Amino acid sequence: MFIFSAIIETPIGQMFACANHKGVCLLEFTERPNLEKQKTTLQKALRTEIVQGSNGVLQRLQKQLQEYFEGQRIKFDLPLVMTGTSFQKKVWKALLEIPFGKTITYKELTNQLGNPKAIRAVAGANGVNKLAIIIPCHRVIGSDGSLTGYAGGLWRKQWLLDHEQSHSSHQTSLEF
Repeated sequence: MFIFSAIIETPIGQMFACANHKGVCLLEFTERPNLEKQKTTLQKALRTEIVQGSNGVLQRLQKQLQEYFEGQRIKFDLPLVMTGTSFQKKVWKALLEIPFGKTITYKELTNQLGNPKAIRAVAGANGVNKLAIIIPCHRVIGSDGSLTGYAGGLWRKQWLLDHEQSHSSHQTSLEF
């Protein structure tokens, strides 16, 4: 089975998306510096190649991203294929629990994971998240409230946080 790929236009730039028959396995901004490395790592992990094309999972992703950017979706309902270490997957699953429109500090995240001294490891896992926006690593901020590292650029992180904050007041009516 191949990994199908597509370019998705968003209000904050083009995104490169990949999915196989099991789920979404990559969603990144096209100008991310290590995108080629992520593609190579993904192909090795799933033992197949990425080809241009589409499948039902990619079509659902495009629809749900459009709804997200239009302020009509606060939670993604997509199968995900997470490739990484067990620790990274644990961090990414914790990120999925951060509510729409909310932020959490790295320190709070490490405490939730039961390892308060693992801030660098958690930040590292956050930085190699291959599913931007879907796994909301943009919701993690510094202890002083500052925006810290975001592979898509800090301006995008700010945009995403502002977008979610502006739509969070009516979030219960958006979830479906």
